[in-house]
Amino acid sequence: MRGRAPLLVVGDALLDRDLAGHAERLAPDAPVPVVADCGQRLRPGGAALAAYLAARDGHDVTLVTGLGDDPASRELRRLLEPWLTLIPLPLTGPLSEKTRVLAQDRPVVRLDRGDGRVAEATGTAREAIRRAPAVLVSDYGRGTADALRDVLTACPPLVWDPHPRGGPPVRGTRLVSPSEQEAYGLTEVRAGREGDLRLAAHGAAELVRRWQVAAVAVTLGARGALLSYGEHPLLVPAPTVHPGDPCGAGDRFAATAAGLLADGALVGEAVEGAVAAASGFVGAGGAGALPGGEAAEGFPPADGDHGDGDPYALAARVRAAHGTVVAAGGCFDLLHAGHVGLLQAARRLGDCLVVCVNSDASVRRRKGEGRPVNPLADRVRVLRALSCVDAVAVFDEDTPERLLTELRPHIWVKGGDYAGADLPEATLLEKWGGQAVLLPYLDGRSSTALLTRVTGGAR
Repeated sequence: MRGRAPLLVVGDALLDRDLAGHAERLAPDAPVPVVADCGQRLRPGGAALAAYLAARDGHDVTLVTGLGDDPASRELRRLLEPWLTLIPLPLTGPLSEKTRVLAQDRPVVRLDRGDGRVAEATGTAREAIRRAPAVLVSDYGRGTADALRDVLTACPPLVWDPHPRGGPPVRGTRLVSPSEQEAYGLTEVRAGREGDLRLAAHGAAELVRRWQVAAVAVTLGARGALLSYGEHPLLVPAPTVHPGDPCGAGDRFAATAAGLLADGALVGEAVEGAVAAASGFVGAGGAGALPGGEAAEGFPPADGDHGDGDPYALAARVRAAHGTVVAAGGCFDLLHAGHVGLLQAARRLGDCLVVCVNSDASVRRRKGEGRPVNPLADRVRVLRALSCVDAVAVFDEDTPERLLTELRPHIWVKGGDYAGADLPEATLLEKWGGQAVLLPYLDGRSSTALLTRVTGGAR
């Protein structure tokens, strides 16, 4: 959504590629699966994925990263330039590429090539860091963060996503987000003991003290994240456990946490939001389900639960499976039976339901001071808890037209209390063959009426 804080991402970009098909037999010359009918999808990887996700969240993003003139670098530029501003650093070799071969949506093998590293910084990159109000470091051990360490030390970032082959985060970083195995590798705690929260807590506390950072959040996959300020940790559980592809979940976590901190959230709030976003990201298909890139006709959509994560990935995934995307919008300040009935009916119209919610500022402009009663984070959490809601998207404008243009739903739903009113969204949906519809609203139910009764204005 517009109006969110700008974000500078510093780190090592990769070009990721999925070759996805199906395997039904072994090769005659070796006991390996034969993957047939492969379709290809390209996407940003590493720091480029974190920056891309932050841009899709509505932040004005600048990415400082190593890029050359090799084919992989040119392809990555093509993927990123519509979304963000690039400040390239020179590479000593070709950009790193990661190619996954998948059969029935499960990885069979990964192929890596490209050994380019950032050897030196530029004055433009240094000045961008000095001027940036918020910085995320996404270190993939290929030299970008090390080349800019001196200026990052003077301007500590909000979030540092570390890598075993990279250097430590700079002193004063607000939040560091290693995975569980990364945390074990960076401390004296022995690896291979996943699931032991006591060891994870000791490791996180040790890293807070050693690195002299404000907080460390050890990401625990489906179990959520363990947040430590150096003493008693806070366990932030995942709201929903999904069996989907976890590729890119760490970048989703870091991008969300950095964005929320940039917007003024507390560290605990940012980690809670990042855990929810990463969980939903996995449920929506992970990085492999992101829109854009290059897809061959045979590329199969992932199956299973749509999840409650990235609404754009969800909509793209349902469209790719020739399903129907339904969207509904509103403030949903005080959720009541009228809202629930509307959303349940909307979900029955298609294969997924994305709820478009007004930001706090948007509600205030529409409803006046004192509204919303419930802040955005609470309204989103309640909506996501409804079984009929597959994803939630937020817009900051007075109308959701920009958001709808990006989601491109087949059906746009409004409550019956809009009957007779002008619906500018209807004309918009016609541009891509969509349809706006009105659904009956339960009589007498409204957030305003509820609020009036609560405050004693009606009996």
